[in-house]
Parts: sequence; C-alpha cells; structure tokens
Amino acid sequence: MNPSRFVDRTSSTPLLMGINGTTAISPPTDHQTLLKQSCRRPTISEVNYLIPPRKIPINYSCITEILKKFIIYFQVVDEIKNLYSIAFPLIITGLLVYGKSVISIVFMGKLGKEALAGGSLGNGVANIAGYSIISGLAMGMEGISSQACGAKQWSLMSQILQRTILILLFTSLPISLLWLHIEPILIFFGQDPIISSTASSYLAFCLPDLFFQSFINPLKIHLRTQNITFPLMLGSGFALVLHGPITYFLIYRTGLGIGGIAVAAAVTDFVLLITLILYMLFSGVYKRSWQGFSYECFQEWRPILGLAIPSCVSVCLEWWWYELMILLSGLLSNAAEVVATMGIVLQATSLIYIFPSALSLAVSTRVGIELGANQPSRARTSSIIALSCAVITSFLAMSFMATLRNVWGRAFTEDETIVSLTATVLPVVGLCELGNFPQTTGCGVLRGSARPSLGVTINLGSFYGIGLPLAVILGFGFRKGLMGLWLGLLVAQIVCALLMVLVLKGTEWRKEANRARELIGVGEAHENDGLGQYIRIKVMN
Repeated sequence: MNPSRFVDRTSSTPLLMGINGTTAISPPTDHQTLLKQSCRRPTISEVNYLIPPRKIPINYSCITEILKKFIIYFQVVDEIKNLYSIAFPLIITGLLVYGKSVISIVFMGKLGKEALAGGSLGNGVANIAGYSIISGLAMGMEGISSQACGAKQWSLMSQILQRTILILLFTSLPISLLWLHIEPILIFFGQDPIISSTASSYLAFCLPDLFFQSFINPLKIHLRTQNITFPLMLGSGFALVLHGPITYFLIYRTGLGIGGIAVAAAVTDFVLLITLILYMLFSGVYKRSWQGFSYECFQEWRPILGLAIPSCVSVCLEWWWYELMILLSGLLSNAAEVVATMGIVLQATSLIYIFPSALSLAVSTRVGIELGANQPSRARTSSIIALSCAVITSFLAMSFMATLRNVWGRAFTEDETIVSLTATVLPVVGLCELGNFPQTTGCGVLRGSARPSLGVTINLGSFYGIGLPLAVILGFGFRKGLMGLWLGLLVAQIVCALLMVLVLKGTEWRKEANRARELIGVGEAHENDGLGQYIRIKVMN
C-alpha cells in the first residue's frame, strides 16, 4: 500500500481521502504513526464509514417459489407416508399368505405325484371358478366404501359391507354346486380320471373356505378403507403359524390325505376371520362404521352391483390369463418341461405381484378417501405419486428377476433342462414387471374413483385383444415356444400400462369428486385444497 495516497501534497497535514475524493479522516501528524496506519488493513468500522450502505432489493417472487417447492416436497413426502402406511402391512400380509400357499404345495408334493397333480388342478379350478369371482365382486365395494369414509358417511359404509357379504354368499351357492360336480366336467375336457377324482375331492373339502372368504374379503376392504391394516397382518401371521401343524395333523393323524390340506386352509382362514371380528369388537372400530344389521341391505343393490360386476370381470381376466398361459404351455412340443418351467416362473411372478398389488390397494383407498372428502387435487397427487413409486419399484423387480435367473429354478428342481429354460425366460418376465407395476397401480386408481368398467375395457383390449393373439403367433407360428408366450404378455403389459397412464392423465378430478359425492349421496361442496389449506393442516397437527 502506498502511504502517499493519504498525504495532501499542498499541505503539511496528512489526510485520508474517501472513495469519492472527499476528506474522510484527519490522521495524526506524527510521521511514524501515519506510516503504521497507512500500511495496516482498514477496520470494519472504517470501511462502513467510507463505503455508504446499499439497499439490496428482495426478490419476493424467488422466495415464494422456494417456499412452494418446500411445500410440494413436504406434500410428496406426506403422501408417500400415507400410501405406504397402508401398503407396507399389506405387503407383509401378502408374504404371509404366500408362505401359506408354499406350505400347502410342499405337503402336496410329499403325498405323491397324483396328489400334487390333483391338488394343483383343484387349486386352478378354485381360482378360476371360485376365489377370483369372490375377490372380484368384493372389489366393487372398494370405491364406494373409501369415498364414504372420506365423507364420513358411516351408515353407508355399514350398509355397503352388509350388501357385499350377502352378494358373495349368494354367489357362493352356484359355485359350490359347480365344485361338487366338477369331476365329470374335468373328464369331459380330457383330464385324467384319477387326477380329476383327486381334484374333485380337494374342492369338496374347500367348500367351507369359500364361505369364509365371503366374509373375509369384504371385512378386509371395510377395514382398509379406514386405514386399518394391522389386524390383517396379525391374522395372517396367526394363520401362517398354525397352517403347518394343522396340515400335518389332518394329513397324517386323521388320514384325510389331500382333503386335509384343504381343511387346514379353511381352518386357518377361519382363524383370520375371527381375528378381524375380535379386533373390530375390542378396538371399538365397529362403533363408528358398523350401524348394526339393517334390512336396508336387501335393497338398492344396483349401485354396488354396477361396480362389483366390472371389478369381478377385471380380476377374472387377469387371473385367467395366467391359467391360460399354462394351458398354452401344455400344447408346445416339449410340454412336460415347459409346463414345469411355467409353474416355477409363476411362483416368482406371484411373489413379485404382492408389491404392486399392495400399492394398488393403497392408492385405491387414498384416492377414494380424498374424492369422498371433496379434495380432487389431493386425489390427483396421490395417483401421480403412486404411479411414480410403481415405476421405480418395477425396475427393482426387473433387477430381482435378472439377478436370480440362475438360482430360482434350482430352488424347485434339479432338472437341468427346466433350470436352463427358467434362466432364459426370467429376464423377459422381469421386463413384464415394467408394465405390470404401473398398470396394476392404475387399476387401483380406477377402483378408488369408482371406474372399474374402464379398467375392464383396458385389460380386455390389452391382454386378450393384443397380447393373446401375439403370444399364439410368436409361440406357435414363429416357434418361439415359451419365450414367445412371454413376449406376447410383455407387449400386453406395456400397452396396458400406457393406456392406464393416458386415461389417468386425462382424468378430470373435479368432475370425479362431484361424481363421488353423488354416488355416496352427499351434496356438492367447494374444494379447499390449496397450499394455504395444507399449511393450516400441518400447523394444526
């Protein structure tokens, strides 16, 4: 620093000049002191004195944008918590139910090939002409029940539960007659007489479980639409723990054989039913959503049937597709290896399906509740976040399939041909999950907004209008075999997922909220769903 800057050449008195040329400070006349002060760094007070403060303009629009981003971030996090607070217990429940089915298959295998074949055939018939129908019809109450919960229409929830149980019980009667006379039907379609007899015996012992499911499915939906999932997980855990010992006792101590496996499944489902009922009684949930038995449940079935029948068709189309894949596999040249491989691959898809299914049920509940509460923007947000989560988890599922392609087959068999065929197909099966996760979640959004018929149209066109013909052409026409069948399913899943996204993108959520309130008998209200409302809710909580 040059000391001469601070000296007035025309005067003997040194001066410290300001930035604008004005005299700022008169330093001491002592030359040594002047030299020391001129060489030191100015203090903050001197700088502030010399440099006048400037007013920094505040960009309020920028601050507003930042606040909006923070609020959106918290909304997203909050919605993910809401979704997975429902989905996570359902995932655990699904894994427990999956474990129960694996135990049944293991015991069937220990009884011999005929018992395994007959039990597998019986399970297939039960799924196609029984459980899929009961489960699908029960799904019809999902949209109304969740919307009624959002609007706090507890009496309507009670009536919907009673009507659905009655519908399922009445539906179980013709299904029971079919199961009791299934043996000649199976023989007529060319099935082995011994295997057909075993399957018929298995289905006869499954009849009590059919009626238990008529209560379990509606109760599960009734509780889930109120964000109550713990008893489902607890009851499924009890059922899994008891299933093995009960099955062993009934097979080897009572001599029921294959029938013992069916009775064990019915007993453990009865345990689940009792758990749900006891929870409702002791938790006090029934005081709010159960208004007592009413003869009104025998009236006004048209609205619930209008949703139950399309939901049933949608579920059946999806369940029947995989059974149809097994039938097509049996028509290929190397039928024994292909059918065995298909069975092993379907075990993997059944395990993976637990995750998108749980997310689908969760988003159905969330969308229904928000529409019933007249909050269409939140229903839209929930659907977008759920679809985003589905896309992310679909890549994880694909990675799981690709990683275990050489291991999964060996967990079921030592046959090298089957193991090699399983390892070849599993990566394509993993690609199918990229479409399966979003389309399953999209179906949940449609159920929550009480539009199951739209889901039926999309599934029917994608799977049976595009996927099935393409699978037959690739599998048999181009001789791609099992790989061709799965490539057909891959195209169907992708088309279905894209159609679901397009439908949801074009959804008018304000209109859906008004329709929901008409459906549950509540007058139209004005939405209070902005950022300010979100802030007030968070502050109140």
